[in-house]
Formats: sequence, C-alpha cells, structure tokens
Amino acid sequence: MAQSSIKVKVQQFGNFLSSMVMPNIGAFIAWGLITALFIPDGFFPNESLVQLVDPMVYYLLPLLIGFTGGKLIHDQRGGVVGAIATMGVIVGAPETPMFLGAMIIGPLGGYVIKKFDQAIDGKVKSGFEMLVNNFSAGIIGGLLAILSYLAVGPAVNGFTQLLVSGVDWLIGAGLLPLTSIFIEPAKILFLNNAINHGILSPIGLEQARSAGQSILFLLEANPGPGLGILLAFTLFGRGAAKQSAPGAGIIHFFGGIHEIYFPYVLMRPMLLLAVILGGISGVFTLVLLGGGLSAPASPGSILAITAVTPPQVSVYLANFSAVIVATIVSFVIAGFILKSGKQKDEDIEEATRKMQEMKGKKSSTEGAVQLNQGTLPESVNKIVFACDAGMGSSAMGASLLRKKVKAAGLDVAVTNTAISSLPTDAQIVITQEELTPRAKNKLPDAYHISVDNFLSSPEYDNLIESLQNGVSEQLNEITSETEADITGHTDDDGLLLEENIFIDKQFSSKEEAIRFAGEVLVKAEYVEESYIEAMIERDKMTSTYMGNHVAIPHGTEQAKKAVLRSGFTVLQVPEGVDFDGETVKLIFGIAGKDGTHLDILSGIAVVCSDEDNIDQMVNAKTAKELLDIINSK
Repeated sequence: MAQSSIKVKVQQFGNFLSSMVMPNIGAFIAWGLITALFIPDGFFPNESLVQLVDPMVYYLLPLLIGFTGGKLIHDQRGGVVGAIATMGVIVGAPETPMFLGAMIIGPLGGYVIKKFDQAIDGKVKSGFEMLVNNFSAGIIGGLLAILSYLAVGPAVNGFTQLLVSGVDWLIGAGLLPLTSIFIEPAKILFLNNAINHGILSPIGLEQARSAGQSILFLLEANPGPGLGILLAFTLFGRGAAKQSAPGAGIIHFFGGIHEIYFPYVLMRPMLLLAVILGGISGVFTLVLLGGGLSAPASPGSILAITAVTPPQVSVYLANFSAVIVATIVSFVIAGFILKSGKQKDEDIEEATRKMQEMKGKKSSTEGAVQLNQGTLPESVNKIVFACDAGMGSSAMGASLLRKKVKAAGLDVAVTNTAISSLPTDAQIVITQEELTPRAKNKLPDAYHISVDNFLSSPEYDNLIESLQNGVSEQLNEITSETEADITGHTDDDGLLLEENIFIDKQFSSKEEAIRFAGEVLVKAEYVEESYIEAMIERDKMTSTYMGNHVAIPHGTEQAKKAVLRSGFTVLQVPEGVDFDGETVKLIFGIAGKDGTHLDILSGIAVVCSDEDNIDQMVNAKTAKELLDIINSK
C-alpha cells in the first residue's frame, strides 16, 4: 500500500511538471528551429537572426514555465507572481537557463499569492479591491524575485551543473545506455513525466545551449522500443491484440502517443525485457554515432524527432539509426517471447484494465460511460476532451468523437486541451476516470463524463445518441414515465415481464450467463437470434460489469438492427458468476431500440445504486417478489 501511494505521488508530481512544460512546447520547438537554422553551423547561418537564440532560452522559456506553473496554482494572479519570481532566478544565475528554477519558483509564487488571497478574503473594504490586488501581487512578486535572486537561482545553478557533470560522466564511461533499465519500465508505470520533464529536458536544454544538441532528448522519446512490440504483435500475436496492433503502431510511430503500446506490454510482462534491451540498443547507437536533438521532441513522434534534429547529415543518420536499431532489437525479442509463449489469445481489454490500475486508478464500472453529477445541457455546442497535457490521448478521443458528431449531423464543436487549460465555456468535459476529480474542480459547472479508454467508441456512441434524442435530464435520474415503462405499469407489453425473470440461477462462466440472457430475449421476441453473439462480442470489447454485483450484457452498436423492440430480462445468481474478476449476482440482459435502452439503463442505475435494493433482489424467492421490489422503488 505504501509503495502504491509513493508511485501515485510520483505520478502526480510528474503530471504537474508536464502541465508546466507541455503547454509551452511550441515555444521550445520555435527556439530549437531558430537555433538549427541560424547558428553558424545551421542551414542558413545568419548573424542577425541568431541573436534570438540566447534571449529565448534564457528569458522567454523560463518565464513561460514560471507563468504556467503559477497559473496552475492560482489562475492569472498566480501566473503573474510566478513570472515575476522567475525573473529573480534568471538574473541570479545568468550562465544557466533556469528551467528547473522556473519549475520551483513559479508554482511557489502562485501558492503564496493564493494563500494571501485566502487570508484577506472578505476583509477588503468595497472600492479598494483593485488597489489591494495589484499592490499585493507586485509586493509579493518582488519579494519572491529577490529571494530567487539571492538563494534559489544560485542553488539551482549548482544542482544543474552537478547533474550535467553526472550525465557527462555516464557518457564518458559508456554507461548512458543503462538508463533504459529505469526509463522503459517507468514509462509503463506512467512515471515518464517525472523523469522526462523533471530531469532529462532541463539538463538536455543546458547541453543543447552549449553544444547545439543533446542526446537526453531521445532517451525517453525514442519510439523504437514500442514500435518493435507492436510489430511483433502484428506478425506473431493472436486474437484482438493482433488485429489492433497495426493501427496502434501507426498512431504510436507517427502520432507519438506511446501510451498506446503499454497494454501490450502488460499483457505479457516478459516484454519488458524487449523494451529495455531495445532502449539500451537505441541509446548505445546514439552514443556511438553522435546523435541528439536540438530541443525536446514532444510528442515522441518520428515527425517531431525529425523536426528538431540538428541540420547535419551525420546527426540525422544517428537519430534514425537509433530508432531503427531499437525497433529491430525490441521486435526480435518480443517476437521470440510471443512465439514461445503458450497463451492462445491476447486479451487487450484485460491488459488495458491493468494499465488503468497501474496508473493508480481505483476500481470502477467498466464498459460504460460514467456520468458524474450535473445536468446534460439542453443545447450542447461544445464538448472538450481533457487529459494531463492535452496533446496525447485526449487529442485522439476528440478526433474520434468529432467524426461521429459530423456523421450524425450535429452542430457541436469537439476540442481537446489540458485539464489546467479547460475553457470556461465547455459544456461537456470528457476525461479518464482518475482525472475527473481534477476536471470537476477546474470546471465544476460543466457536465462531466468519465471513460475507461479514449479509444473506446461505444461510450461516444451513447453520447451521440443522447444528443440526437435531445436528452436534457441527468442520465442517472429516471423520470416517472421511464419508471412506468420499466415496470410495465403503462405499457401492456411491458419492458420487464415476470416470465423473463429467473431466480436462483447458476452459471460456470460469464459467457454461459450472457448466452442464457440472450436466449431469453430471443424467446420473448425482443431480438433476433444473431443478437446473442453480439452480446458476447460486446462483453469481450469492454466488460459489461457495472459495479454493486450487477452486470448489464447487451449487443454491439452494429447489432441494433437485430433488436425488434425494447425489453430486458433479469437473472438472479445468488452464488455469483465471475465477470473479469468481479462477482456478479444480478444480470440485466438488455435490448434497446430507438434510444430507449438509455432509459432502461437509467432505471437500472436508480434501482441498483442502493446496495440494500441489491440485497433484497438477490434474496428474493420468486420472480414476482423480485419484480415487486423493482416496482416499489
């Protein structure tokens, strides 16, 4: 437990560092390109334009980081005080770019002004607010700038020089490749932000300033190890993993989203050996051939790496060779592991679940959209995907949903951003579950949706359907009309009939249980027989376990044509049946037509949100008793 807590703390620290750096990556790339183009050894040497290089690296970049760090803590006022304080570390250590100093003093400035504002809240006389705000920011910022000049700047300068000397020693001793032993597993554990933005990038920028390039920018960003894993699954994998690997490889290599290969490694932990040795071989190639980048490559795409490679043929050759060598080594080892293994099918969904757990995610409802408290707006015109940096998984999620929105003919803007930069006019905010609390703190008035995976299209389809149907109520609140439909009070046919409720069932597997539920729906003439296999397929895509010992198996999006009319069945399984490690005692088999399955899900959510209701239904002795329990709620 203690180790898990430490890991989560390190992840959070890395995410915070990333949030300071990532919004300003454009400025880093601009500096890298200007350096590559106009220095004496650049593509177009220019004595005038080269004068931009030092001011950008010494002033612009640290000030942007300091401002962003302060703003993360206390919005605009925090950003202003953070920038003022950062100026102190810049002047206090003029021989070193103060990236580390900005990462320290910028958030500190935001924190101090935030505490001051909290202390005087409600105590300033009317009419003096602007005066107090302006002078407090100026005085606190000035004091922190003096502190930074006298203490923080010199201290960070000494620490940076010590780190640079250590890296130089590793390079001289030929030991730098061994850093992959730590870096590659750290990526799988989502600790890469802490390593990359906290250590490698600041030291790399110092090296790039003096030497024009740094090998450190490629220690974590090299896409070769991950590409080798995905190529191995493409050729030697099985099942869903084999089918999804080619697309994942394209996204990883050209999009730079390394997280996409993490589940494949978690599927076979022995593959850690492949990425480690791939990383070591890539770094060794860089050291041997003299590779490096002039600025951070973010995201770690081959396109970004090409853009910030110094304009020498030998460096291009070194960098591309490092990527190729790392890919080959990782591919060969991963291929051997996959070919020699006895596993017959790779469960990519299970591996994705493990990946979420590795990120510190608590147990959650899998396979469905988690709709948080709030009200879905009657008229939606802006949906925002948010993640830590706003450049990786959220960009992919926004792209997928944008296509679906366009195909549905909806006039809704879909964008992506970092959580720290959520726009105030966002009406719907979509995040991964572990990030939702942060997003809700940032934008409490928005309607928040948590998803298990930004690539999981069923979640997006449900939202599109809600928007098309003009749903204006919170989806986990049931209207009286809906409740009447579910209980059969106003519909002669009824969505739930006593004859479709089965008591005291036993199943050896979840597939057997789902198939039984499907057969009930077929006999009740709710669905065609093909719907049964679609229910099995849907659960393989993403588990239909909902929490509270409840599962809701239903068909895929493509199987809607097999639904004749809406209805559902209830299976009581007192002894429980295993659903991907979760014990299910109540199974609601669902058939939804024309969007009414959303109402069905809403009704189930209301009844099953109370564990006392669950206990009563699990202990019911007859189908009528169980139906009466539902009708009474």
